[in-house]
Amino acid sequence: MNKNLHELPLRKGVGIVLLNNENKVFVAKRIDNPKNFWQMPQGGVDGNENYYEAALRELKEETSIESVELIREIDKKLTYILPDHLIGIIWKGRFKGQTQKWFVMRFTGNESEINIKTKKPEFLDWKWIVLDDLPKIAVNFKLDVYKNLKQEVSKILN
Repeated sequence: MNKNLHELPLRKGVGIVLLNNENKVFVAKRIDNPKNFWQMPQGGVDGNENYYEAALRELKEETSIESVELIREIDKKLTYILPDHLIGIIWKGRFKGQTQKWFVMRFTGNESEINIKTKKPEFLDWKWIVLDDLPKIAVNFKLDVYKNLKQEVSKILN
């Protein structure tokens, strides 16, 4: 592994824990990793965007969802580092991982609004899961982030 790759910066990102009215969590299966891993909507922050604007934009770009209300912004940022075999490949090799600001939101629309067949589709499929299953569906390098989010969201809902 090229040591210089570990000196790459972290990408500034956002993530959305989207809950339905049963407090189930929206997850989707990535096109580029179609094994049994699912993830919540997330993405990078553009130039002058604030985190919340970036979260709303990413959610719309990835899922077509606009009908949401903010429940809570998670105070701490969560970080993951890519596994060595992906550093230098993902994000055109510019980052070694991502530090993310997460938002917990309530989906207030009708499920017919959800459309992952977007202009630049990232997902093959989507579903709602119970919060406790979050760690079970995450790709290994995001496991700690998802465990953290499960705890944070549990606190908010209780």
